[in-house]
Amino acid sequence: MFLAIEEMRQNKLRYGLILGLLILISYLVFFLTGLAYGLMQENRTAVDKWQADYVLLNSESNRLITASKIDTALLGQLDAGNKALIRQQAGVAYVDENATSDEKEKVNIFAVEPDSFIIPNIVEGRLYKKTGEVVVDKTLSEVEGFGLGDEVYLSGTDEKVTIVGYTDNAYFGVAPVVYMDITAFAELMQADKQQAATSNLASAIVVRGDVASVPDELEKVAIADFIENLPGYKAQNMTFGFMIGFLIIISAIVIGIFIFVLTTQKSPIFGLMKIQGLSNGYISGSVLAQTFLLAGLGTVLGLAGTYLSSLALPSAVPFENNWTFYIAIGLALVVFALLGASFSVRSIFKVDPLRNLS
Repeated sequence: MFLAIEEMRQNKLRYGLILGLLILISYLVFFLTGLAYGLMQENRTAVDKWQADYVLLNSESNRLITASKIDTALLGQLDAGNKALIRQQAGVAYVDENATSDEKEKVNIFAVEPDSFIIPNIVEGRLYKKTGEVVVDKTLSEVEGFGLGDEVYLSGTDEKVTIVGYTDNAYFGVAPVVYMDITAFAELMQADKQQAATSNLASAIVVRGDVASVPDELEKVAIADFIENLPGYKAQNMTFGFMIGFLIIISAIVIGIFIFVLTTQKSPIFGLMKIQGLSNGYISGSVLAQTFLLAGLGTVLGLAGTYLSSLALPSAVPFENNWTFYIAIGLALVVFALLGASFSVRSIFKVDPLRNLS
């Protein structure tokens, strides 16, 4: 270790450039990880809040809640401890009746009964009690006109609704969720006001626990499978996963090349060390120690840069830190860097002291 540190002190510029490169690579990997995790969470946090085991959807909906419509009477046919109806609809929310597309906020509407187990937790304000009252995700509070007590329009109706409470971590389909009473949904969300035609419909039945029997009209889908089947969810995670994995491999190759070049350039020095009695193992250990120090320090500084960047990012950016992922990826970066440098160790054993000093 002493030899590794002393050499780095004597060649600050050379090793500083390598360290800078490792910082940039690790920063990119961590930043992409934060983006990937943030996007993943914005697809599913509202579903995670249910703490449910199953979702019962229309058997012809291809496991998509957006395509599912079921009769609310089916709820009484289920033998389950905790069960709740939910009606979902994608839409937009806006303050001004003549708002432009840039002034409209994309939302997902969850209509649930106020006494069901899937009602949102309230972090500010109160739960809705009557038609025309809604609870929204707190991130919408940063948008002008979406404060407590403010009235906003929802697509599908020309009547305003009042924001009476905020919840947190309520995103679905990369859009904040607006909660309202399921009966109020039928009253407000139909542009043609034909409530009788739609008041007995729901999108799904959410179940906590097991279900003894399921009617033929319904399909029982485990929550994990339901989330995995969300539009774009699996493809997005696989894309980011491959990007991060290839970046880790590329970083290992890059550091391996740099260490190999440095090792080759130091062949005369290694020859002199062998004449002085230093073993191949000692010299090889110093090369691996250098790699470990560079990769470890570069990873830590890259992670620090990522965390500081996350503090400055606007809320519109779907970024979320996950320290478990960060630690695992950081260890992978260091391990792969050591594997890349191990190819340089072989060249040390081939150094002939007499030939390299002649």
